[in-house]
Amino acid sequence: MGTHDLAKTTKRIYETKLSFFSIKTLSDILEIKSEKTLFRYIKKLVNAGVLIKMEKGKYMLADSEVSDFAIAYFLYNPSYISFETALNYHGILSQFPYEISSATSKKTAKKEFSEKFFTYTQIDKKLFWGYEKRDNFLMALPEKALLDQLYLASKGYKSINLQEYDFENVSTTKLKRYLKHYPKTRQFKSILHNLKKYI
Repeated sequence: MGTHDLAKTTKRIYETKLSFFSIKTLSDILEIKSEKTLFRYIKKLVNAGVLIKMEKGKYMLADSEVSDFAIAYFLYNPSYISFETALNYHGILSQFPYEISSATSKKTAKKEFSEKFFTYTQIDKKLFWGYEKRDNFLMALPEKALLDQLYLASKGYKSINLQEYDFENVSTTKLKRYLKHYPKTRQFKSILHNLKKYI
């Protein structure tokens, strides 16, 4: 790819107004069907500092201003921000988690990008709801994030200290409505009993 081709290709990338790119997206934008040619172009774009390789088959526009939440969603989806991260976002938990935590209907996974860790905890597909779409990611509603956290804690996958939680932004009406969808295991009932002391 010559300098002229690089400038032309870069212009095309920027005109999409996208921040994230999959191999298929780049193939469509650059109108290149040959995999070998496509990867050669992508490598040039990475070397020129236009794109950043996030992981195999996933790229980000180098100078784009995107949130960690958007990165989390692009790296592994379907997923939505939940657990400690969403609880902190909604002001329920003041301590900022060192990982960006998401719920997923796929296998549990952990990823690292730009010295940050992104964790994805599998939940039952029947519980994959209770979020709202933000700019380019999905965020759990306060009540759903709380129940996700408590439910996973009842299974031994998360830790909780209810004394650290601020429940001012939690709607008890929504909480009761959402709760109907969760399996009532003995451990979960025990945690919910403790929750009643605070809400």
